[in-house]
Amino acid sequence: MNAAHALYQASEEMSELFQSMDNQYMKERAVDLKDVTHRMMRKILHPEDNSTNRFNKDNEMIILAAKDLLPSETIQMDKSKILAIVTCEGTANSHTVIIAQSLNIPAIISLGDLLDDSLDGQEVIVDGELGNIYIDPDEVTIETYSKRQEAIQEEQKTYDTLIGMDNVTRDGQHIEIYANIGSAQEVESACRYDAGGIGLFRSEFLFLEKDNYPTEEEQFEAYKKVALAMGDKRVIVRTIDIGADKQAGYFNIPDEENPAMGYRAIRICLEEPEIFKVQLRALYRASALGNIAIMFPMIISVEEVLDIKKIIQEVKEALSTEQIPYNACVELGVMMETPAAVMISEELAEEVDFFSIGTNDLTQYTLAVDRQNPRLERFYNPHHPAILRMIEQIVVSAHKKSKWVGICGELGNDLELIEFFLTIGLDEVSVAPSKILEIRKKVRQLKIN
Repeated sequence: MNAAHALYQASEEMSELFQSMDNQYMKERAVDLKDVTHRMMRKILHPEDNSTNRFNKDNEMIILAAKDLLPSETIQMDKSKILAIVTCEGTANSHTVIIAQSLNIPAIISLGDLLDDSLDGQEVIVDGELGNIYIDPDEVTIETYSKRQEAIQEEQKTYDTLIGMDNVTRDGQHIEIYANIGSAQEVESACRYDAGGIGLFRSEFLFLEKDNYPTEEEQFEAYKKVALAMGDKRVIVRTIDIGADKQAGYFNIPDEENPAMGYRAIRICLEEPEIFKVQLRALYRASALGNIAIMFPMIISVEEVLDIKKIIQEVKEALSTEQIPYNACVELGVMMETPAAVMISEELAEEVDFFSIGTNDLTQYTLAVDRQNPRLERFYNPHHPAILRMIEQIVVSAHKKSKWVGICGELGNDLELIEFFLTIGLDEVSVAPSKILEIRKKVRQLKIN
């Protein structure tokens, strides 16, 4: 048989194998397999087609409907042409949703059987705020949503009046509001919404959009672009957080029973230091051009931080020998996203310059709830008292050692918790760029003491 047919047949057999497994996570990996198969099939049947925008060949403004979307697919799309995203499957805590939020694209997930091919070309209204979708809406619905759209645009104009203003409460308490970004291109949005800095540059998306490890030069150019765009403002780059639901095939991560707790993030970097060193070299080179800070994900021990520092010292010595300029005093921080890190937060604070709380994973690990499992969404509660107490404990530990602490997880977007964050003395929140001015408005309305 020809290559395309052989690929299709093998893929179907493997997909059936994954879908027959009892483990929910492994069942969902059938989607990953089909994703890889489709990409390979396009290369076999259309080797001359280098376009990543396969969903929108006519290059129109569209609402994208899909069974599900992987982070690797979402990151490669031409997002400027996407009005909204709707999927049959997925969870509200997926990285596809996080990417959509950072780009201010409405997204509704887990619509089940509501979506099918018959919708192609139809007019649809997507209400990202209430989670409603209207297929072939009548004139009354169109008029209602047109007015609502106008009201939202007017509200945005009021937010724009806050550009250049301080993030300070009525009684003078200040908090930094930074932006989360997934690519160098998104820094324009961070500047547009007046971010005080970049609180989370998800560097793993540089790896997800490639078919092989990005070179030192490719990484340097991305970090350089963001550093130059932000000027003196702090740019915090998270080192590679590959693993779990963010898979890059060329990393050759073996199948795992529980990948969320498996071989991922800093564990890959410490086990494969040559990959880590390439990224660190690019980051330190970029530090000569702007206010770069580096933070490390999935930390569970002081020993890991000490090992990281040894590798950094080797990188700095090599750059010095090669007479390549860099900032020798780059701020180093750790992601506080495991209960272990929370319990040893004082010891960790002695070794780093700052903490950044990753509330998505911290909630997952503390509550023993897989945030990728749609059946468990009702149990995934980031407002759980245990989570809020942990956040407060982290702040107390950091301040005790004169270190600053921020939040870069989705909880930073939560308007209901801003007063709590200010009350416990949190120094910074990092949110989707489009949320910055909304958070600033809330802060300026509050009186804490």
